[in-house]
Amino acid sequence: MTEKNTFKIEENALVITRVLDAPLELVYKVWSQAEHLTNWWGPKGFTMNVTKLDFQPGGKFHYSMKSSEGFEMWGLFIYGEIKDFEKIEFVNSFSNEAGEIVRAPFSETWPLEVSNTLTFEKESDGKTKITLKGYPVNATEEEIKTFEAGYDSMKQGFAGTFEQLEEYLAKNSSL
Repeated sequence: MTEKNTFKIEENALVITRVLDAPLELVYKVWSQAEHLTNWWGPKGFTMNVTKLDFQPGGKFHYSMKSSEGFEMWGLFIYGEIKDFEKIEFVNSFSNEAGEIVRAPFSETWPLEVSNTLTFEKESDGKTKITLKGYPVNATEEEIKTFEAGYDSMKQGFAGTFEQLEEYLAKNSSL
């Protein structure tokens, strides 16, 4: 399979770019509404449940993801700047069911907070280029090193997530 994502490292940030065969308005919509996020966000093979989505600066996106084996993880976005159809900024963390930030279930040294900037660019052929840049914030040196050591795993995870996004967009082009 040809790699559809491009990855690069900028300082301690992972930058992922992908061109999607869907119009910008649709791509933005599926990033900003709970009924769409439940269909593609998260690791392949996990079922997504949205507890809360308040899509505005300072608002929260609180969700759980459950594997077919019953393993459950919780996540939290706290939104920063939002420019419709251009940019969504959010800090992503693992959380508990109450929405409190907790350590990642797979690492005691994973950063508690990862700042993300997602940008949207309209392509001339009706496609949309998205770029997601993520880096640890308020992190110790050890947490930054753990994040950097996880680049390959994050590349694999986001490749699967963005594949699900692309499949969802293809099935729902009339939204």
